[in-house]
Amino acid sequence: MAEKVLDIPKNINANHAETAPAYFSVWDLHAYYGESYIVQGISFNIHEGEILALLGRNGAGKTSTLRAIARLDDPMVTRGEIWLDHQHLHTMKSHEAAIAGLGLVPEDRRIIPGLTVEENLQLAQIVEPVGWSLDRIYELFPRLKERRKQEGVTLSGGEQQMLSIARALARDIKVLLLDEPYEGLAPVIVDEIEKTLRIIKAQGITTILVEQNAVRALNLADRAVILDTGTVVYDGSAKEVLENETLRAEYLAI
Repeated sequence: MAEKVLDIPKNINANHAETAPAYFSVWDLHAYYGESYIVQGISFNIHEGEILALLGRNGAGKTSTLRAIARLDDPMVTRGEIWLDHQHLHTMKSHEAAIAGLGLVPEDRRIIPGLTVEENLQLAQIVEPVGWSLDRIYELFPRLKERRKQEGVTLSGGEQQMLSIARALARDIKVLLLDEPYEGLAPVIVDEIEKTLRIIKAQGITTILVEQNAVRALNLADRAVILDTGTVVYDGSAKEVLENETLRAEYLAI
């Protein structure tokens, strides 16, 4: 098992742009915060409709990798490729990557003060391409429908998380990037979020989930990528990680 854990994923190769079979691919991604080398050659593939749990201890580079994928200015990407359905996102700015189909839900949720729930959703649909209709969003999130005229920042933590996910769906996204969606939420609310993510998966949307609650993330995910000091140390089945006590203890402290 130790050899497998430390292997570089075998479905990545040097002719990545032409031969990568996956729907979404990250290839040899490197990124820095100033002089700090935080993302050190990360590669992985995801097939359409999969949920991938991106895991690791604090400081392993999970959020930095997610931000680099989303093409945010920080961290600064110095090398690497990001492909979504044969589109090369690594040459795009963050807003261009969003238009191409990336939907980032950051840990702090970024609900806009002064706007109602509905206005937050409508603002997301100002620029084409538009995703789910408000009716469809409210069908998935009935709580948001009940509170659609309420200022978004006055919602509970769980409701704000729902609004942040709903706002991503209001765009025409292909890949949903979730950073710590369970943070600070009661278990019953986490159950609701997970039910929502399964529905989103059934719609064919691919999800990358960064989450400190590794056991819950692994139970939801199809596959897992584990990071350690900015590098991939495991890429494989989420079920296998759940069943491998040594792997969990070494890299996830569980």
